[in-house]
Amino acid sequence: MQAKINWFGIAGGIAVLLLICLSAYFPWWQLVVGENLVKANVSPIYTNFDFIGSSFTIPLLLALNISSVILMTVGGIALLIYSFKPLASYSRRLLSFGYKKPLYSLILFVVCLVAITLVVKSVWDLNVPLMGSAQTTLPSEMTQGATVSVLMVASFQWPFLLAIAAAGLCIAARFYDKKIATAQPA
Repeated sequence: MQAKINWFGIAGGIAVLLLICLSAYFPWWQLVVGENLVKANVSPIYTNFDFIGSSFTIPLLLALNISSVILMTVGGIALLIYSFKPLASYSRRLLSFGYKKPLYSLILFVVCLVAITLVVKSVWDLNVPLMGSAQTTLPSEMTQGATVSVLMVASFQWPFLLAIAAAGLCIAARFYDKKIATAQPA
């Protein structure tokens, strides 16, 4: 009898673990204000800000990043364990836990980005783009009455595309599990 293996699960688990490693160095989304006056490198794994050459992180975001790293790592490992033994009694629980983590990370990341840009727009009247560039005039309260206009450039980086691919592979692993279950002899 041929051993059953969920190849989509293996690919998804490896993609998730690779995504975690790469996201520590490359952001999913980047915002640059002016000529590198302010730079925001944002991902669920690592978020930092650069203000005139000084890099800093926000402790709350760091805590959220660490919890995201832990959850995605455990999810990727659970998916890999399931993939090699998809017919074991514990496998369905591993699959159910593992395949959702990259999808939830991706959805929460996009929702938070959209929410933050809307809050910044409503509170400070700054037009922060999600993608592309925008010329923004800073509020006079921030510039002591002077009119200051800056260029903001925002873009999703290639690790974001890897996150989409990893989430897709994990969902494909879930659907392929149904095929493995129906092919199991009685």
